[in-house]
Amino acid sequence: MNGIVIREEWPEDKRAIRQVVEQAFDQQVEADIVDRLRENCPDILSLVAVQEEQIVGQILFSPANIEGDKKAMQGMGLAPVAVMPERQRQGIGSLLVQKGIKMLKERSCPFIIVLGHPEYYPRFGFQRASQHGIRSHWDGIPDEAFMILILDRSAMKDVSGVARYRSEFDEAI
Repeated sequence: MNGIVIREEWPEDKRAIRQVVEQAFDQQVEADIVDRLRENCPDILSLVAVQEEQIVGQILFSPANIEGDKKAMQGMGLAPVAVMPERQRQGIGSLLVQKGIKMLKERSCPFIIVLGHPEYYPRFGFQRASQHGIRSHWDGIPDEAFMILILDRSAMKDVSGVARYRSEFDEAI
């Protein structure tokens, strides 16, 4: 996309990111989660989309676990992805998702989970988590909305069970 730069968040981006997330979701809940994760979790990956020196989008990945009978595995959870309302449906969100996936794959992350639109995320390779014997720890989540992207098939062999986002997300669900 012309003129869009995707980069990691800088400390001075915090206020602009909060503005983008609040406007994208038309509420503060998701922005509060982003702020708490930034404070509590050093292992997040936060990317921003910048155009003409303005932040127009943001995506956050934070540690997530799958706890199973045979073994446990840590990967990442995608949430939220936010784009300024007037810039939505222009491919900015897709650029953020693609760059995040690429970076996490390079960092040997075994999987990414997402709770999201079942029409949107499969284009990036996400599948219903239930197809892999993985379910959300939150009750009442529609099966088609809880998805996983397996980045390292050998590491994920024999991994099934309950997937957990960080506790910062619990109040939003």
